[in-house]
Amino acid sequence: MLSHTDIWAALDRLARKRSMSPSGLAKEAGLDATTFNKSKRVTSAGKPRWPSTESIAKVLRQVDMSFEDFACMAADRGARGPAIPVIGLAQAGGEGFFDDAGFPIGGSWEDVRVPGLQDENVYALQIAGDSMDPVLRAGDKVLVAPNAECRRGDRVVVKTHQGEVMAKELRKRTGTTIELISLNPEYEDRTLHMHEVQWIGRIIWVSQ
Repeated sequence: MLSHTDIWAALDRLARKRSMSPSGLAKEAGLDATTFNKSKRVTSAGKPRWPSTESIAKVLRQVDMSFEDFACMAADRGARGPAIPVIGLAQAGGEGFFDDAGFPIGGSWEDVRVPGLQDENVYALQIAGDSMDPVLRAGDKVLVAPNAECRRGDRVVVKTHQGEVMAKELRKRTGTTIELISLNPEYEDRTLHMHEVQWIGRIIWVSQ
């Protein structure tokens, strides 16, 4: 039986195959851009919510896919887990690797697989330099989840509109600013205005 996670993951996978975010997929199908947002995937009580059959039908019509094929995509998750793109820290600061919401796009990268991983939009970022020592060292890979909610105390990756990419700890987030604690005490903490931030993603796993 397909679960809520399977259906939402299939929509995320479909968006990624078309090199766009779930919001972009919704807009392409003539839906509100927020239709597939994370906030729409749970109720106000925190229970899983199904996407509407109408929204799925509009997407499938737009991409010319049958419901049977979509169901197969949702069911065939594979024991090895989805392919995860590995992106270098220097690449992450350039153009063409992420959309404005922090979802990886394109395909000119190495792929790895993580068994049991459920989020199709997770990607691996390979650390370079010493700005994150001793917590994260050059060569370490971190899994970043752009869909995940970021809370105080989470390790996060932030990209600014100027192309700067940094991994830090989230101290505080308001409607106008974010405060970040440097992992390496030799580097200063940062406070950024939200208009400076292109996207922020939560680090969910570190491979050392």
